[in-house]
Order: sequence, then C-alpha cells, then structure tokens
Amino acid sequence: MSTLDLTLIQQDLHWHDAAANRDAFAALIDGIDRPTDVIVLPEMFTTGFTMDARAQAETMDGPSMQWLADVAERTDSAVCGSLIIEADGAYFNRFIFMRPDGRFEQYDKRHLFRLADEHSHYSPGKFRLIFEYLGWRICPMVCYDLRFPVWSRNLGEYDLLLYVANWPGRRHLAWQTLVRARAIENQVYVAAVNRCGSDGNDLPYLGGSAVIDYLGQDVVDLGERQGIASASLDKGELATFRDRFPFHKDADSFKLRT
Repeated sequence: MSTLDLTLIQQDLHWHDAAANRDAFAALIDGIDRPTDVIVLPEMFTTGFTMDARAQAETMDGPSMQWLADVAERTDSAVCGSLIIEADGAYFNRFIFMRPDGRFEQYDKRHLFRLADEHSHYSPGKFRLIFEYLGWRICPMVCYDLRFPVWSRNLGEYDLLLYVANWPGRRHLAWQTLVRARAIENQVYVAAVNRCGSDGNDLPYLGGSAVIDYLGQDVVDLGERQGIASASLDKGELATFRDRFPFHKDADSFKLRT
C-alpha cells in the first residue's frame, strides 16, 4: 500500500476516569468524517499521566483493551495509544496497536521519566518494536523515548515513527524540535500525538500533535487546540527521497545493548 491515512486525536483527559475517557474518545472517533487507516490517541489516554499505577492499572483482558478492539472493528481502522497495564505483578506504560481483526501489537515504554518518579512505579520495556501494517513498517515510542535518538535509530528498518505522549507545556519547544529531528535524522515520517489541557496535578499541556515528513516539514499540526486532524502519507515519495539521499550509508556503526 503506497499511502497510509492517519487520524490524530488531541484532547484534554479526564483525570483517573477511564470510562469517561473511553466515552469521550468514542464520540470523537464516531465523528471522523473520512476513511482512515490508523487512529492515534495520546499516552495514558484512559487516565492521564499518573504515578498511581496500582489503583489505575488494567489487565490485558480489561475494559480498555476490549474497548480498543470494539472501536477498531467498528471503524475498520487500527486504533493505538498507551495505557497502564498490570502484568506478572508489575506495572507498564504500554502502547497498544489494535487492528480491526482483534490482533494487536504491544510496546512497553523504555525510558521512564525519572523527574516524575515514573521509574519507581513502572517497569521499563526491554525491546524495541517494529511491525508491519498495510505495507508500512511502523516503530512505536512513548513520550520520554523521544529524547533518546539511539533508541529510534533507523537504518532502513521502518517507515513511520509513531509517538504518543503527555509532554508538558513548559518543555513544548523541546517537543516541537525533537519530533522534527527524529524525522530528519531517520528519514521517516513521524506522527506524534500529545494531549492538551491540564492534568490532576495542575500541569498544563500545549498539544502540538503533528505529522512531520522526512524533511522535517509539517504535514499537519494541531497546535494547542483540542481537535482531530488527518494526514495521508506517501510511501513512494519517501522511497524516492531515500534513494536520492542515502544518508544512512554513512552512519556510524555500533551495537545497542538492552
């Protein structure tokens, strides 16, 4: 498939209220007025970015996983975002990519934000994930992962880098700069979805959800507003650019320890 249609949803979140967030996102998704292949929600879309893992966690057979499956089937679109999952006595900030047929991919956030003490409440992921959907190779990441370019290093393994986040407003310039840097250095499209509004700790968020192309240019940018935006990505244009500018052939060689 040469094109991939994405829909980004940038919203305020109901603090510690998974049912209210599911209902709010369901209403927004039902209002999407064009066919789309992938719907992208923010990090911890059911709760907001919270350290109350024990009280807010769900299991892999819980209501939010079922909701993702139901929405994906109903819309015939993949739906993705991260949520708090309890598994084997540990808690994870887990990205889920739910396909319309009920199959899914999962990625546990690798870099835990120690400034909020996330590393004391959640277990880090151990493996990077790259999977294929509709002919596109996709690499998902979660929020703080954005600051670590080694983890997203691309030597032709993937076409789309996908970030979901609760990235605070006080570091908004870093968000805007780094999503563009990741697109340019990896010669990929980047789709990055952040929340807006304020969380239960009165921390403000300025959104900035966007799709960036391999040149670092905006395909679409939601700015600070709540809303929905769609973009169509062209794999043929990406391949032509990579063939003309094979920068990866001059990349330094090293091995990544996990």
